[in-house]
Formats: sequence, C-alpha cells, structure tokens
Amino acid sequence: MPPFLLLIIGLAILTFGAELLVRGASALALRLGLTPLVVGLTVVAFGTSAPELVVSLQAAQRDAAAIAVGNVIGSNLCNLALIMGLCALCRPLTANHAVIRREVPLLIIATVVSALLLLNDHLAAWESGILFLCLIAYTWLTLRQAKQDPDQSLGEEVPAPVNLPLATVLSLGGLGLLLWGSDLFVDGAVTLARQWGWSETLIGLTIVAIGTSLPELAISLVAVLKGENDVAIGNLVGSSLFNLLGILGATGLASGGTMAHLDYVDLGALVLITAAIFPLVKTGGRINRAEGAFLLLSYAAYSAWLVVHKVA
Repeated sequence: MPPFLLLIIGLAILTFGAELLVRGASALALRLGLTPLVVGLTVVAFGTSAPELVVSLQAAQRDAAAIAVGNVIGSNLCNLALIMGLCALCRPLTANHAVIRREVPLLIIATVVSALLLLNDHLAAWESGILFLCLIAYTWLTLRQAKQDPDQSLGEEVPAPVNLPLATVLSLGGLGLLLWGSDLFVDGAVTLARQWGWSETLIGLTIVAIGTSLPELAISLVAVLKGENDVAIGNLVGSSLFNLLGILGATGLASGGTMAHLDYVDLGALVLITAAIFPLVKTGGRINRAEGAFLLLSYAAYSAWLVVHKVA
C-alpha cells in the first residue's frame, strides 16, 4: 500500500479511535463517581493527546524513537502556534484564570526542562522517568485542587455520559482503533522517510506532528465557533503539557532512552513560542486576532526554516 495512503487511513482510524476512547473513558469515570470537572481535567485533556501517545510508543517499539521525539516537539509547535493562531484569527480567545495562573507557567517550565534534556540529542531512560513522574504529580495536584475548589473549571468539555456497557465497548473499541491506526500511520511515516531521504526526526516534526495534532485542531476550532473560547486554550495548553511529560516520558521509558537529532532552532522555536503564550494571555486574559496572526507567522517562519535547512 502506498505510504501516503497508509498515513491517511491510519490518521482517520486514529482520530475516530481517540473520539471513542474519550467518550467511553469519560462515561466510565463519571459512573465511578468522578465529577465532570475532574474528568475534563484528566480523561478529556489526556485523551486528545492519545494519537500522539500511541504513535510515539509504536515508533519507539520499531526502533524509530526519533519520530516520537520529533512528533512531540512538532505537535507542541502546531498546538501553540498553528492551531492557537488559527483559532484566534477566527475569534479572539479568552483564557480561563486558572490556565493563566497554573497551566501556562507549568507548560513553560516543562518546555524549558525538556529542551535542556534534549540538547545533547539523547533522552536517557532516567530522564524520561523524571518527566513521567512529573506528569503523575501534576495529575495528582490537579485532582486535589479540583476537590478543594469544585466550582473551578479549566474549560474542558466533557462528552455526554452513556450507559456502562456502551461506555466499556467504546473504551475498548477506541483503544483497539488507536493501536491499529498507529501501526498503519507509523508504517507510512517510516516508509516516506526512507523514500524521501528525510531523517526520522524531520518526519516526526512535520507530517507526523501535523497529522496527530488534527484532533486538537478539530476540537479547538469547533469550540471557538461555538463561542467556548476558553476550551480552545485549555485544550491546547493541557495537550501540550501532556505531550512533554507523558509522551516523552513514556516513550523514553519504553525504549530505554531515545536519540533524536534536533537542531538548536527546533528547540529554540519551541521554547520561544511557548514562552510567548504567557504574555499574550496574561494581557487582558485573551489572545486577539493580531496576536493570533503573530503566532501563525511564527509557525510559517519555522516551517520555512525547515524547508530551507532540512528538506532542501
């Protein structure tokens, strides 16, 4: 099967599987007595990053861990520059105060730490373990905070609950589709890298990153068009945080350490764009159309650099 067809079919299965998993797991969590807020902060937030997670783990198992690392860096650039920029152009985005106060600073710290760990083109298993422990600590603190302040919301949208048997079927079916879709998607990505002479890191930064970020794009754009602007920022920031702590952590642990030849520009662009989010949302708690255009231009400039220095 042609690699592009593998990518398209795999991506379609991944997207559908993620939707089923989020709906099924959310319903199960609600049936177990968790509040909608807690479900939104955990299951929904992490579920939108499920395609990135399973693709990265699949790549690591096939000795293509560089795709996984490139996928994380590229996905965060897509989330914070491309998707957030597009959403802000459609309608100015308003950030929830909790996101500004806690999630955005945590994302900036996680980004700087991850970039420093990747400076030597290697992420050791123990370093990955630290990142994953940070994710566990963040999740625990989030759950604890939600219990202390049940009225607080980060703007995550929780799917409507369904009955228990159907929730179980949706969860298992979604997980199965994610595994199947990731297998096809990674096959296509690795084949393309070999055919085009691209490095696995470059494929991860571009095709894989954009493809696995489509669920975040769809959720965020729909939220903006419905007037739920804080959902877009909450989803993108939460997904980016999970990418760094959860996916880098899990991938490094699964592969016993990963190698990825990232340029200083790759890591620098990630740090600068992530850091730029804080003053953008801090000023009036919103990202206006001009700031959205700035984010889009930043992503375009980085993409142009990739074409000139890594593709050409």
